[in-house]
Parts: sequence; C-alpha cells; structure tokens
Amino acid sequence: MAVFRFLKKEWFLGGMIGAVVLAAFTAEWGRGGGPLHGDLLADAAIALVFFLHGLGISTRALRNGMLRWRVHLFVQSCTFVVFPLIWVVAYALVGRWLPPGLALGFCYLCVLPSTISSSVAMTAMARGDVPVAIFNATLSSLLGIVATPLLVAAFTGVQGHGWSMWDAVVGIARLLLLPLLLGQLLRPVLHGWHARHKHLVHRLDRWAILLLVYTAFCDSTASGLWRDNGPDVLLTALLGAALILALVLWLTTRVVRRLGFSVEEEIAAVFCASKKTMASGVPMARLLFGLHPSMGLILLPVMLYHQLQLFVCAWMASRYAARADDGR
Repeated sequence: MAVFRFLKKEWFLGGMIGAVVLAAFTAEWGRGGGPLHGDLLADAAIALVFFLHGLGISTRALRNGMLRWRVHLFVQSCTFVVFPLIWVVAYALVGRWLPPGLALGFCYLCVLPSTISSSVAMTAMARGDVPVAIFNATLSSLLGIVATPLLVAAFTGVQGHGWSMWDAVVGIARLLLLPLLLGQLLRPVLHGWHARHKHLVHRLDRWAILLLVYTAFCDSTASGLWRDNGPDVLLTALLGAALILALVLWLTTRVVRRLGFSVEEEIAAVFCASKKTMASGVPMARLLFGLHPSMGLILLPVMLYHQLQLFVCAWMASRYAARADDGR
C-alpha cells in the first residue's frame, strides 16, 4: 500500500521514467518524421498549452510581465554571459583532457539560447510567473539567433552560413505567439470555461512535458546517442552536463533570492535562465559547423543536457507547486 501511495503521489516522476523506457524501445516510431510523427505531436501539444495560457492570462498580467526588467536582465545575463563564463573557466581547468569534438560541444551548449516550450510549461506547473517566462524565453530565442553564432565565432573561430533570422522568428511566432494571441482574443468568450477547468489545464502542462521527454529521447536514440558513443565518452558528457546544470541551478536560485524576487518571479527566472534549447540547437549546429567530422560529439552535451534539464526541472516544478502560498 505504501508503494501504491508513493506511485500515486509521484506519478509524474514515474511518467518521465516510463517515457524514457518507452522511447528506448519505440525510437523509430516516436522520432521526428517517424510513423507517429512525434515532432508534430509535440508541436501540437505546445501550441495547445500556449493557447490555454492565452485564455488564462489577463492582458494586464502580460503587460506587467514585460515590464519586469530586473528579471529579464537577470535571465538574459545568465544565458549569454554566465554560461559562456562557465565554459571559459571549465575549459581552462579540464579542456586539455577532453576530446576536441566534445570540448566544442560543451562550448556550443553554453552559448545556446533558452528553450521556450518547457520553460513556460514548467513555470505554469510550478505556479510561477507565466507572463515573465513567456517574455524571457521568447526574447532569449530571438537574441540567440544573433548571439549564439557570434559567441561560437569568438570562442572557436567557426563561422556559420545560411542561418535565417526571419525563418526563426516566423517559427516562434507560428508555434508559440500565435496560439497565445488567439487565446487572448478568445478570452472574453472562453475565460469562464478555462476557470472551471483549471485542474485540466494543470494536467495538460504535465502531459505536454511528458510528450516532450518522450519525443526528445526518441530523437536522441534514433540519432545514435547510445549506439555511436562509447561508455567513457557518454559518462564524461553526462557528468559535464550534470555539473553545469547543478551549478547554474544553485547559482540562479541563490542570486534571485538575494535580489528579492518574489517566489513566482524566482520560478520563472530559474527555469528560463537554466535551460538550453535543443529544438533550435540541432539545426543551428548544422549550419554553424557544416560537415564537421565530430558533429555527433558536438551535439552530445546538448542532447544530454536537454534530457537532464527536463527531468530535474520537472521534479523542481512539482516541489514548487506543492509549496504553501506564503512560502518558498
């Protein structure tokens, strides 16, 4: 009975483990372009989540979220200043012992923008400041279109070609901002329904994250994550990604509390500042590094960090959501 009660209480953690196990056996089915079209399913779930957030967030709340300049400055500084500095220090300490391709992969990881979908979904699940998360995650993705190639060139001398800012902006608008705007426009009509079904919306956020975990692991497994890399390389990449994530989560949490952010702002800031995008990271890597012979190693830290951030931040979101309204 105790085990049953634990599983019932921690169903989300069990769901993430189940998603990983399922992906290991059905990678070809759930990967992007596979029979289940996992990429399209994930996009649809993300668009639905943003549409429902558009229904639930008042225009005034969105406007106030855009005006939280201290939070925005903190998040963007973490993404494009603190992360690159972590790489500079780490390379000085251990770079000589890393395979060149893996070192380049960690450098690339540290200069990527934040991810939008899981940052917003987890902020909502944790009862954080969703408007702040939406603004920061979107701003980070737009800034990354320019900042990431510049930082890669500054650190490595690699110059990319063909990365279209317009295509990236259109993609973000179509998948995220358009559903949000549609939800805002329909808010006068559907807000009552949304208010009566808040529990359903909360559950949907969690199921969207589980779908992201499943499709991400399907793509990683299908691309040869476990097949093409030896245990020593995988362990090194996993340990490095875990250390970076742990350091950033510890640092961001301590700093936002010193800055006096509210707990809702803390949640949005920590989740947005600690995440790195794989959705934009993979295609951008192909444009920046072209036919680099170590492309698999370059993408390895990004793929592992992405899986870790989904697991750890989802667990954190559950803990945040269980807090008392007047406490952290």
